[in-house]
Parts: sequence; C-alpha cells; structure tokens
Amino acid sequence: MLKRNESDAAHMHPFPRHGRACPGLPRTQTVGSRPLSLPRRRADTSGPVDLSAPSVILDGRDKPGHDGVEDGAIIQTSHRSAIAAAHDLRFPALVGAAAWSNLPPAVRERFSRRLAPGDAVTYAGEIVESRRTRIGWLLAQACRVIGAPLPLDDVPGVAAVVTVMEDAAGGGQFWTRMYARPRGFPQAIQSAKRFTGATGLEEYLGGGFGIALTVHADDKALNFISDHYFLRLGPARLRLPPWLAPGRLVISHVDLGDGAFAFVLSLRHPLAGEIVRQTGRFRERPAISLGDPS
Repeated sequence: MLKRNESDAAHMHPFPRHGRACPGLPRTQTVGSRPLSLPRRRADTSGPVDLSAPSVILDGRDKPGHDGVEDGAIIQTSHRSAIAAAHDLRFPALVGAAAWSNLPPAVRERFSRRLAPGDAVTYAGEIVESRRTRIGWLLAQACRVIGAPLPLDDVPGVAAVVTVMEDAAGGGQFWTRMYARPRGFPQAIQSAKRFTGATGLEEYLGGGFGIALTVHADDKALNFISDHYFLRLGPARLRLPPWLAPGRLVISHVDLGDGAFAFVLSLRHPLAGEIVRQTGRFRERPAISLGDPS
C-alpha cells in the first residue's frame, strides 16, 4: 500500500492534521474534531474579476438555515463544505453590482454559492407548462444529434430534476436536467457552463455545439439570453450566421417565494415567433457531497 509522507499531506489539505494550530486562526470553530475559526474576508473590487479563478468569499451575509457564516456564529463543517457554502463571484460579476442587488435574496443565494469539486446541488419539481409549434417539434427532433437539449414532449405534470456540479477542470459548472416522459426512459440533457468568451458565459452541448450567453437581472428573475451560437471543431470555433441560428433563447430563473422558483425556457424564431416554451417549478433538495463519509 502506498503511503503519503507528511509534506504531501500538508500540501493536499488546507487544514493541518492531528490538531496542530493554524497560524493566525483563533480556535473558536471546529472542523471535524479540530478547533478552527474561519476569518471573514471581503472581496477586493479594485481590479478586474477573474471569472475562472477558484477564489471565494465568506462575508457573513448567508441566510440562517444554510451552511454559510453568520456574524459570531460557530459552525460544524468540513473544509469541503466551507468552500461550498462560500460566495461565488462569477455570476455577480457578469450581472454587475447594481443589477445583482435588485434580485430577490433567494436567487442571489442560489447563484452565488460555490460548490466544492465532487459536490452537487439538486432541484426537484415538475413541468407545469410545455408547448411547441410544428417548427419547434421539428427542431427538437433535429437537435437529438447534439444531445436533445429541447423538450421532446408537450406533457405537463411530469417529474423534473436538475443537478448542478462544479467543473473543477474547466472552471465552470456541469448541469444535468432530467424530465420524465409518458413512455420510456426520462429525457436527460447535459451541458457545461463555462465563464469564458466574448460574453463571459458559454454553454456547451453535444457535438461541439454551444451558445454564448449574456446574463441580465431584474427584481424577479435572473435571465440567460443567447447572444450567438457556435460550433467548435477541435481548435476551430465557428460562429453560426444569424440565418442558421434557431432563434433567440431566453432561460429565466424566476423567484416564486417560499423557497420555490421556476425555470422558464423560451425559444423565439425571428420569423415564426415563439416555437418552444417550457416552464418547470422547483425546490432545492439537500446537498449531495460525494466527499462525505456519510
């Protein structure tokens, strides 16, 4: 059996083992069986924000009942969940401070939570609205070759689950959406959000197909709006001309109050109008941590 030496262990774990003191950290909190305190830090907004950097903030503004840091609170957590509960600057940086502050607190909390590698957050609910025109149906069938990202059925009332995981290698997030179907296996849609490109956010689907997104906020919702579509073939990135694009895609995360929210997908073609619309109502489920022994 291979053994790690002490220097390797010290390099891999940000918290020292065997109860040794962390320089500069008061012993007022515990991590596992070790007393530890996480100091509060403020964001440095004097320079540009690196959207792919893994830096996080513990600023004491998390809501009660979450794994955040309240002023003067003592928390029982591991360093993995401390990272997961910390604030993520990537979405706020795309929206801007003024617009971000107008969002409902629940929406800000969901999109400013940084997940540790291996952890996941799950939202469960149901599809409450789903409709397509004939053109929308044809487009959904054609998109099967890139992972079927559009709804394949127009049946409301079916179960839906959305899972988000951190993409440690790509500096973004993996999104998996599963929708029950009247017959057969559920529809599973996988995509990767990466904080890169001209708009600062791109969503990658199958077959090298991707969408450059802009992010906008109002007092009810966080809106992801397509700027353009592209095809990546190896190192080449080909931007699709407008006449080849399927239309303007808007995905909105709408706060419904009482812990509930809606994901609304709308695809509007410049000539045919709205060709696809789907609305799901969700609530968050307890977080999944693959690194937790329990």
